[in-house]
Amino acid sequence: MTENKVIAAVSTPPGRGGIAVIRISGEGAVEIASKFFVPRSGAPLTAAHDRRAVYGEILSAAGEMIDTGIATVFYSPHSYTGEDTVEISCHGGVALTREVLASAFAAGCAPAGPGEFTRRAFVNGKLSLTEAEAVIGLIDAESGEAIRLSAAQARGVLSGRLKKLTDEITSLTASIYAYIDYPDEDMTDMPQSELYGRICGLQDELKTLCGSYRTGRAICEGIPSVIIGKPNVGKSSLLNCLLGRDRAIVTDIPGTTRDTVEETASIDGVLLRLCDTAGIREPKDEVERLGTVRTGEKTSEAELVLGVFDISRPIDGDDEKAAALINEAVSRGAEAVILLNKSELAEAFDEESIKKLIPEAKAALRISVHDGSGIDALRGLIRDMFGAGDISYSDAAVLTNARQYAAVSKALGFVSSARETLDAGFTADVAGTDLEAALSALEETDGRAVAESIVGEIFSRFCVGK
Repeated sequence: MTENKVIAAVSTPPGRGGIAVIRISGEGAVEIASKFFVPRSGAPLTAAHDRRAVYGEILSAAGEMIDTGIATVFYSPHSYTGEDTVEISCHGGVALTREVLASAFAAGCAPAGPGEFTRRAFVNGKLSLTEAEAVIGLIDAESGEAIRLSAAQARGVLSGRLKKLTDEITSLTASIYAYIDYPDEDMTDMPQSELYGRICGLQDELKTLCGSYRTGRAICEGIPSVIIGKPNVGKSSLLNCLLGRDRAIVTDIPGTTRDTVEETASIDGVLLRLCDTAGIREPKDEVERLGTVRTGEKTSEAELVLGVFDISRPIDGDDEKAAALINEAVSRGAEAVILLNKSELAEAFDEESIKKLIPEAKAALRISVHDGSGIDALRGLIRDMFGAGDISYSDAAVLTNARQYAAVSKALGFVSSARETLDAGFTADVAGTDLEAALSALEETDGRAVAESIVGEIFSRFCVGK
């Protein structure tokens, strides 16, 4: 990070377009921009009003006019970064944008690193860490639900919820230690019953927040999912049904799919990172053997396994191999759904027979990839498994990544320990130690006590210019 320097970068996507925006930020940004942007009004850019657009000429590093455009000045602290900022809009040509940026560098700017503008906003107190993460969530969003959820977090919905929790823990801890340090001063002598009740309330709130991660991750990051089964049971056709388009080649020839086919499907906002796999059977050549190995690897990584079986044919050894692979995934914590395909044909076995092979499956559904029957029921099941029911994504406090979940889970563990301490008959000061640890863990969530290395990792995921 170029600390204390004026930085510049193109903040719009590369390529041809109607406009491009060059963002400049840091102490002295307006003075630097005035060296290559000349307002048509005749007044210097340094005289521009805060948050007012100014029309003018853009000069090259050699001082020649190369374009006309708009400069908008944002004076500290009324900017995205909290620093003096200038945004220059020019025509969106590739070479032209590059030359305008070169003018900024020649005038004294340093190149911005990935996410450096947002990182400065975080350092300057304009954004909390969860709000900063929501910015990248908005940029990476792949569904309307992800947009609404990230927008809510960018507005501070999650940050506000975390602050209320930290304030409550701080209040409880202060009350405990005030009484311990000044027992004769009658300072917040909180009854043990009240302390216990408030700790229980904290525990419930933290559990609810932890429970939101399953939905947040499903919406914002996606669930690694795999479709498995023996050859010619309809795996690739199921992939196409869920995608709503023909992505995988489908034929009546067993073994058409010999390698994995990976795509992303949105099921009512729940993102599935779908992987269609080679059919499970005794390999006939080296290519099939490698395909089978890859099927096993992808299944071991999956959190949702869609096991497809042809209900019009009797269960055979290849079906049993697929079932064994599914059971291994379930034993590692994956969810499994049995899909009995070709339900439009006469059934060769009943539902209970396949359930005996995969007893821990979430459900068994009859479907037909030929006429689409049962696909809506599958979508509904996936939504119920990973979605959030009637939750409003626009105003819900939801954990969306593993870092947030780990910190809140740690805080929950310490609060639970404080409750157990009181249950065991220990005094409030012992519980206070656990509450202090819970407060420290919770402050990691929103960046109040997070390690610099973690902050760096978060902002490294941003694009240059944001």
